[in-house]
Amino acid sequence: MGLLRFLRERFGPAIIIAAVVLGPGSILTSSKVGCQYGYAMLWVIIGAGILMIGSTALSARLGASLDKTPCGELAEHLGRPVSVFIGVVLFLVVAAFQSSNNIAVIAAIEPYLSSGDQTEKIQDEQVEVIKSEQEKIVELKRLEEEKTKKNRIKTGILLLVNLIVVAALFGMKQLYAGLEKLMIALMTIMVIGFGINLFFAQPSLTGMLAGLIPSFPEVSGGWLPRIEPPLGTELTEGVKRKVIDPYWAVQGMTATTFSIAGAFYQAYLVKEKGWTKNELSKGLMDSITGIAALGLTTMMIMCTAAAVLHGKIEPSELKSVTDVANSLRPLFGDFASILFVLGIFAGAFSSFLVNAAIGGVLLSDGLGLGASLEQKWPKIFTVAALMFGMVVAYLASVSGMDRVALIVFAQALTVLGGPALAASLIYLAIGKPFRERVKAPGWMLFLVIFGFSIVTLLTIRTAVNIYLKVQLW
Repeated sequence: MGLLRFLRERFGPAIIIAAVVLGPGSILTSSKVGCQYGYAMLWVIIGAGILMIGSTALSARLGASLDKTPCGELAEHLGRPVSVFIGVVLFLVVAAFQSSNNIAVIAAIEPYLSSGDQTEKIQDEQVEVIKSEQEKIVELKRLEEEKTKKNRIKTGILLLVNLIVVAALFGMKQLYAGLEKLMIALMTIMVIGFGINLFFAQPSLTGMLAGLIPSFPEVSGGWLPRIEPPLGTELTEGVKRKVIDPYWAVQGMTATTFSIAGAFYQAYLVKEKGWTKNELSKGLMDSITGIAALGLTTMMIMCTAAAVLHGKIEPSELKSVTDVANSLRPLFGDFASILFVLGIFAGAFSSFLVNAAIGGVLLSDGLGLGASLEQKWPKIFTVAALMFGMVVAYLASVSGMDRVALIVFAQALTVLGGPALAASLIYLAIGKPFRERVKAPGWMLFLVIFGFSIVTLLTIRTAVNIYLKVQLW
């Protein structure tokens, strides 16, 4: 308890944002980037972290300086449709994001559910070693029954985890204080677990230092996604067209490290904590320390993957966060790989409630129905986000959908609402009705405006990627 009290004195609302941002998608995408590019993209995390600090600090300043919540101020000065748009967009993005949290919980416990989905992996030559036709039928039936049993267990675990979160949402008194303690504990688990893994990996110091220098690895086809083979060309036998985007995982990692949705929600957490203009300096230090913890942990994960996986396995082989842990096991042994899985689970659980709460609170506030988790409608919409994520994760698990594609896609989708949120932060800081009340420092405004341009570029890439996928359907 002494450690927790020590940490609570140094961390506040920003550690909640860091914990929700450092979820399974961030863990998986940073592992894939390290596997694919080695240490070369470390500078991206540094840059995204700096933008996140600026946006979080400005949002905290808004929460402490403005009379109403951000959506409340937008509704009053720009009209209710604007706040409704912000709330709906955030809710949809969060709902998609929530599915990746559920999938990560399944992936974390899957290695301990007996022998795995062998029915999906069994090949014709494996079946042929079973001598008689009757034996083949019996064996396949047994494997199918085992798969059905595992699916029931997965469903039960998903229901249990979501029901625990819902019970905490409705049963916990002083919800903010409880969330702060829980997120600090989970972030501590992640830092320790991933830190030990980094120690085992023995990364290259010169490689890490070189990775801090901004550069883009040479890739064919340019910066934007493309279809390969191109449309209009003849296909050879066994070849299918697909969308190629060598920077898709980098984009997902950027979108989770620099989460404008998380930064926007910081204003609401500051109001929940009760900070005013007297705590502006405390809010700034909170933003710096909380987001620094986020960036440091993400860098540890990437460096671990760069040291152990880069050049040894294809990034496409990482189909789930469990695949990452299994890839580390030969070098680290069971102990360290279990620590990695524990970090994954902590990341998923830390994201569960707060991620859904962002969507629930923003939708409720956008509609003018309340902006605190202590109120009815924010709780109802939060539960709706939880249930959506659970259903999508269940369907993905049962259908055998490529989980890494779903998780990375969900992370990249977070940038779609980004330009609107970043523009809202800028307006609330420099708009005529707020300028004198907020008095935002120039460096904060610069970082948020620069972040707006970055988020807009990422949105363009996301739109191109989706358009190309639609062309192939």
